Amino acid sequence: MHALGVPTTRSLAVMLTGEVVYRAEPLSGAVLTRVAASHIRVGTFQYAASIDDKNVLKTLADYTINRHFPELNQQANRYLGLLNAVIDVQANLIANWMGIGFIHGVMNTDNMSIPGETIDYGPCAFINAYHPQTVFSSIDKDGRYAFGNQPMIAEWNLTRFAESLLPLIDENQPEAIKLAVECLDQYQDKFRAAWLNVMRKKLGLFNTEADDLSLAEDLLMLMYKHQADYTNTFRNLVDLSQLNAHESNCELMSDGAFKNWSVKWHERRSRQAESMQESQAFMDSHNPSVIPRNHLVEEVLERASNGDMLPFHDFLKVLATPYTEPKDKKYLFGPDAKFDNSYRTFCGT
Repeated sequence: MHALGVPTTRSLAVMLTGEVVYRAEPLSGAVLTRVAASHIRVGTFQYAASIDDKNVLKTLADYTINRHFPELNQQANRYLGLLNAVIDVQANLIANWMGIGFIHGVMNTDNMSIPGETIDYGPCAFINAYHPQTVFSSIDKDGRYAFGNQPMIAEWNLTRFAESLLPLIDENQPEAIKLAVECLDQYQDKFRAAWLNVMRKKLGLFNTEADDLSLAEDLLMLMYKHQADYTNTFRNLVDLSQLNAHESNCELMSDGAFKNWSVKWHERRSRQAESMQESQAFMDSHNPSVIPRNHLVEEVLERASNGDMLPFHDFLKVLATPYTEPKDKKYLFGPDAKFDNSYRTFCGT
């Protein structure tokens, strides 16, 4: 995720504990040491708010502001400012997730980082064929955290954050609720703006036009209709011969509606000052060639479990430069549909 340009916690070390952990099968227990701007989450504030001592909540909020958002100390209502700041970073974070096809898998409030970093990867995965309701997490049987639901779940979590801050926003609860709701009402517009900014980059658009939203949504609808590969479709939009190289995109390529869309897209790009070559380079820097595809992750894990770490190191090297096409083309394509239909991730994945 760091190499993809998405705010994230980092892995410092993994240490074996010597214990056996029972998941789908017995596994070696281990501790992952993470590095983060902080480990303060929405759930941290919920816990502080549940304690019958307002000073605990205030101490946490003051520490958070001083550590992550010191500029808020200049505002008249810095706790309302904190709510706004977290809404902003989360809107941008989720938009970035959506841009690379990332599915967190377990977006509860304890897994939403206040500084806006991706945290607690557990049952995460990346989509192959584009479908907004894609779910891989074994604990998400009802699809609450499906790919397309993530913006909505973020809003739900942020509402819980706002509830926790109410005693600090204003001593008069009705006034505190009014102010918090006004902030929360801005989330959807902020997310849409962030998401559209991500989509413009993926489509090679430097400026803005009124129809950009429909241009992006029309492409996604066609990708959904034909279950086109999310990563490869965006990566190879300019080089249509490459887009057609994998069978998962053949139906998309032959659809007259896609050809009409492509004409509109080329016309849209021609209306900006930048050249087509500059647009291509812009797209290449925002559309990864490689993602951690589920079947490749499983292959690497299995080999590592059997003592062969070479595939892990090879894969990690490729993932470190995701916007560069690898020499080994096996990293470029997804598995067959049967694999994704049955594939499940777990909290220990």
